[in-house]
Amino acid sequence: MEKRKVVTIDGFGVISVLSEDIPRPSRGQVLVRVSRSLISPGTELGWVKKRRENPNPSMGPKPFGYGNAGIVIERGEDCGEIPVGAKLACMGGGYALHTTHACVPKNLTEPVPEGVSFEEAAFAHLAATSLHAIRRARLEIGENVLVAGLGIVGQLCGQFAKASGCHVMGMDLYPLRLEIAERCGVDLAINPKETDPVEAAREFSRGYGIDCGIIAFGGDATEAFKQIVRSLKVAPDTHRMGRIVIVGGATITHQFASALGNVDVRSSARPGPGYHDVAWEHGADYPPVFVQWTTKRNLEECLRFIQEGRINVKDLITHRFPIDEAPEACELLINHPESALGVILEME
Repeated sequence: MEKRKVVTIDGFGVISVLSEDIPRPSRGQVLVRVSRSLISPGTELGWVKKRRENPNPSMGPKPFGYGNAGIVIERGEDCGEIPVGAKLACMGGGYALHTTHACVPKNLTEPVPEGVSFEEAAFAHLAATSLHAIRRARLEIGENVLVAGLGIVGQLCGQFAKASGCHVMGMDLYPLRLEIAERCGVDLAINPKETDPVEAAREFSRGYGIDCGIIAFGGDATEAFKQIVRSLKVAPDTHRMGRIVIVGGATITHQFASALGNVDVRSSARPGPGYHDVAWEHGADYPPVFVQWTTKRNLEECLRFIQEGRINVKDLITHRFPIDEAPEACELLINHPESALGVILEME
């Protein structure tokens, strides 16, 4: 039987490239010959760090990854609308792996538009996660937005906020990310260790204050949260006003009520409705009149934005590795996060 290569992590956090039988697609799935995949420096490599800090000897090698793109080579039942040979962007943990061949539920795929490369299409999952966060933020034209954390999701949140007609400021500790953010359209990007973010936000917003803050990183985000709160607009009664959207897996300690003011704190989970509903993933749908922006609709919009040049994912790519060098690619992101951002694995 023909084999595939797949990137795995074991209970000790060791990353390997293994060979195994190519799976067959089940009902509602397509088999994709993958061209490119994108390593998520946040969620995926966070798992690696956890395994290294707290080893689990009973856990064998486990495939990982959740964003890739390639060509359909086989269809399961109920996938007649997707032709063999179609170019697809694919997403989903357990499905859109770092591998040469992946079985993916059809609602977690979207056709790659003309002019969009496979490496650009591999960003679709994280782009949809960012777009969902922007929908949760309910931005309006002319609002001032502060994005804390300029990893891939933070970068794309900033770009979508700009595309929504907002003035966007970003902050991060790594100069590379600040440079990329401004190159991709963020109006101002600062290092909060070098520049007071509250004063910078006041000046950036022309004294009005920030309307919406977005926290796009994991771990302890208490300080960033406090900085955003102090940057928000202030009512005449001295209460802070505005919204804060949490899209990263952040932990925050903060008092509510008068200590926070009339600030709306919103969690943004995943790339939209439908993801992790197994029936939906494999072909069922939610009535669009009630659920307009499902995960699949968000994927479609993200790819359209890439095609039209309204968001720029190409400049987020800093490194490319063949799949056989996936361990080195992951180690680069883990050990030198200041030197890399978007890392693409090439299957061919």
